[in-house]
Amino acid sequence: MKKSALFLFSLAVAFSACMSQKDYIAEYDFNYAGNFKRYKTFGFVNNPFPDTTTHHLAIERTITNRLGSQGFKLQPEKPDILINYKVFTDAVKYRGYEQPNFDYWVQRRSVEVELTEQQEKENREKDENYNQVKFTENSGMLVIFVIDNKRGNTIWQGYTPASFDFYSPEVNTELTKATYRVMDQFKILTRN
Repeated sequence: MKKSALFLFSLAVAFSACMSQKDYIAEYDFNYAGNFKRYKTFGFVNNPFPDTTTHHLAIERTITNRLGSQGFKLQPEKPDILINYKVFTDAVKYRGYEQPNFDYWVQRRSVEVELTEQQEKENREKDENYNQVKFTENSGMLVIFVIDNKRGNTIWQGYTPASFDFYSPEVNTELTKATYRVMDQFKILTRN
């Protein structure tokens, strides 16, 4: 009897721990003009209004670790891609796009070619379109932008609805989890 009570108590504790964990659901969309196979270095956009808190460090450290594990090198001067991010703390409506699976599309487009926007539009296949999807209003959101530094346009963006309590001692942990969840969708490996 004692063992079954201990087992039930342990099960209840484990279940409540799982229930208290936030599950960040990440989405993404990408630009068909992105030449994802040629990017090898990254840097962060210099913010003219720097964050006075340390919360941005958790996000940047997570992105740096994730991209580093994928073969990208941090290069502050003239990187191939620039990373920018924004944490929305108020209610936000967001628009994304229904597109082919990113991994599948990158494999299909494995040839490294530099195309103009007009050539890129002409070469699109049937499933390569930008069907808008409007997401419901969220109480907050983390958005990460990947920008082609040479062309100056956003080539990928990942986002997750999230409301962060910036007064909580766990806020950096939650920002790290949400950032990893978003960056898990950016599945580009590079060889340096």
